[in-house]
Amino acid sequence: MNEPAANEPMSDHGMQHGDTAPGDAGDHAVAQGVRGYLIGFALAVFLSLVSFYITRSTLVWAPSIPIALSVLAIAQMGVHLVFFLHITTGPDNVNNVMALAFGVLIVMLLVFGSLWIMTHLNHMMMPMDQLMKMQR
Repeated sequence: MNEPAANEPMSDHGMQHGDTAPGDAGDHAVAQGVRGYLIGFALAVFLSLVSFYITRSTLVWAPSIPIALSVLAIAQMGVHLVFFLHITTGPDNVNNVMALAFGVLIVMLLVFGSLWIMTHLNHMMMPMDQLMKMQR
């Protein structure tokens, strides 16, 4: 049987430090995780409040309000990705980043494809006077 060395302290579960299974986070890791969620929550609330404030005040020039709201929305998405979905650029998150990039690509294809179809739809339609002659 493996006996712990005299100089290695035992944890509460009878295991040596460094001998933990994935998911067996210590109190320090849990507190750090909760702190990350609270920071993300505070940033998300702050960005939401700033968005509402900008729409109701004269602080920002009126024609630039949609741009300001777009910037705040992108910042809000960044906060959610980093603090809540834990999407980072670390080597262990390559699959998550690739899945996110693929999802963004699909959404962009749908949005821009739909816009392209709607803008070019008039070019392919028959003129109204010819359409009315066909219905008679």
